[in-house]
Amino acid sequence: MTVRIGIDIGGTQLRVAALDEKCNILKRTAFPNVHSAGPEENLGRLVDAIEGWGLDYEGIGIGCPGPLDFEKGQILTPPNLPGWEGFPVADFFRRRCDHPCHLNNDANVAGLAEALVGAGRNFSSVVYITVSTGVGAAYVQDGKIVGGAHSLATEVFNMIVCDAPVARPGMNPGALEDQSSGTAIARMASERMGREVTAPAVFALADAGNADALAVIDHAAECLARGVNNINAVVDPDVFVFGGSVALKNPAFLDQVYQKAKGYVLDPDALLFCEATCGEDAGLVGASLLV
Repeated sequence: MTVRIGIDIGGTQLRVAALDEKCNILKRTAFPNVHSAGPEENLGRLVDAIEGWGLDYEGIGIGCPGPLDFEKGQILTPPNLPGWEGFPVADFFRRRCDHPCHLNNDANVAGLAEALVGAGRNFSSVVYITVSTGVGAAYVQDGKIVGGAHSLATEVFNMIVCDAPVARPGMNPGALEDQSSGTAIARMASERMGREVTAPAVFALADAGNADALAVIDHAAECLARGVNNINAVVDPDVFVFGGSVALKNPAFLDQVYQKAKGYVLDPDALLFCEATCGEDAGLVGASLLV
């Protein structure tokens, strides 16, 4: 039996699993990411878990928030991982575990899971888009992540999709994430309504016919549809697979994006949306598939 290790590094939690060749999870554990401890101490707990399992495995794959340098296996300046700037994650695991190790960003590894064993498994060209707290994406062609010359391919969060006058930290004015994410939906609705509302509350208000909520969601859908068109014009995938809580918990919103995007793409009949199927384990599964 072939065994691979998948690691999912998050801002609040670190997860590790051992998976077989069919991506069944054999072992798993998780730890809180203690920011005051730093990367070596935090990741050392994952090493201890892997060694404690006593498994014979081929290598280690890691998904991690970006920005990253895939070739060097290094974290650059991650906003959700303070104190991890410049840390050589892949080299750390190579030294401690004496196995091959590969690093990629969290959206890419989730996209790889969906492309190979999830909703995109029957297609050769897959774009995965996650719409949740933020907006991320991956492009998988013939089973391989397309990372770009500088590890920046499909960083769609910063794609300009409207003429918004204000730029949020680290983003362009009118950036996709700042118009269509759950965070953006909550912010825009709160500003419009004059009180704090969450993204789930905005969708509930829209279902009840609230005009402000409907306008915010329509804007978010419009901007996401423009993003889909921009991506489609460049890579023309077989399928767009959507994950993340905003997309998966609000099918009417996703259909709204689909209908708007059909009005933009050159071949509306060829545009295909699917919902992600790998669930919360997409990061672990996709990371193991890097090996």
